[in-house]
Amino acid sequence: MRRRRVVATAVVLLLLAAGAVVLLWPEPDRVTPAPPPPSSAAPSPSASPSPSPSPSKVLPYLFFPPGTCLDYQPLSKTAAPAETRPCDQVHDGEVVADIVLPEGLTAEPAIQQAITTACEPHLVEWETKQGGGGPYFGRYLGPRLVHYQAGFRDATCVMAVTDRPGGRRLTGHLKGLGPS
Repeated sequence: MRRRRVVATAVVLLLLAAGAVVLLWPEPDRVTPAPPPPSSAAPSPSASPSPSPSPSKVLPYLFFPPGTCLDYQPLSKTAAPAETRPCDQVHDGEVVADIVLPEGLTAEPAIQQAITTACEPHLVEWETKQGGGGPYFGRYLGPRLVHYQAGFRDATCVMAVTDRPGGRRLTGHLKGLGPS
């Protein structure tokens, strides 16, 4: 009887140890394959990158090219977080740049901070081109954590002339964007 108890205890301990090893065993490093080299027919990158997804790449979130005018929640009561508008009509803001987020972000606040940081130089540049008339405010559209983890890195930087509903709105393109 005592021997059975010792054997049963040993088996339970062995199973617990095996379970601990399985749970605590480190996962192998996941290596992301390098993107394929560009074809020889592809144009060379510009000196001032303004990345955007390839035409065949469909993003699961809103993304707009520079020069797009739009209304933006919560500044306007739009059905979506952002909706395009004709630039010659009243609108909340205009896209001044598209950016690509760095690798290695692991939380929603880190993604938002990375978008803000990457958009800041573009917003400063475009605010300078306006020659006054501010203040100007940055708005950002980009991936949520689930999209980022799926490999989507593109984001949109928007410049607006208000930071609250019912504030000032644009009535044309920003200076330096679109037709003058």
